[in-house]
Amino acid sequence: MNSNPVNSPDLKLEVVVFSVSDVERTKAFYENLGWRFDIDVVEGNFRGVHFTPPNSNASILFGKGVTPNNSGSVQNLVLGVDDLDAARADLIARGINVSEIFHYPGGPFNNTLENSRVSGRDPQGRSYFSFASFEDPDGNLWLLQEITTRLPGRLWDSPRGEVATLADLLRETAEHHDHYEKTHAEHDWWNWYAPYLSARQNGSSPEEAAAAADRYMDEILPVLSQ
Repeated sequence: MNSNPVNSPDLKLEVVVFSVSDVERTKAFYENLGWRFDIDVVEGNFRGVHFTPPNSNASILFGKGVTPNNSGSVQNLVLGVDDLDAARADLIARGINVSEIFHYPGGPFNNTLENSRVSGRDPQGRSYFSFASFEDPDGNLWLLQEITTRLPGRLWDSPRGEVATLADLLRETAEHHDHYEKTHAEHDWWNWYAPYLSARQNGSSPEEAAAAADRYMDEILPVLSQ
């Protein structure tokens, strides 16, 4: 299987389709959100209403005859925002009932724990880890996910931006490695870099990544070298 995005065809999420009980009511709801209204087409018994969130490449479609009968509400439609407080304030000003900010103690979208959602921001302030939610009139649930810094490899069409992001991450890695290098015996720097970069790419904070790299050097690497 070819996992190289350079040689793969574009597969861009275009539209999310869901059912509603009252088309006019739902249309007014999304108009009130300030989303771009694209089209409202009626052909016979079919009606399709199309909206796009601000600066999004993906849109939503609802109406009459767009989904099978008895389709349930959609859960956890995710909207990425760079400022969760500002996004909540804007929705509240529009009269939308928005939840308080919360985080998942087991990690984003992990609903396996008994108390899967805890009030307040992610204690470590990590990108991707803080949320708020609201529903449309039919119970379709939207999550606001605060994304302040995207992880490396998460920008498809911006190679220059990807290079700059990777350069920043390598600089950060070098800065954290400097402390380890000054306090430990001579070693191959790439053995410390690898676990640090891996941890950061999987959502760990710089402090967590540095601790993971330290553990690798102090515990795992000696075992592998035997």
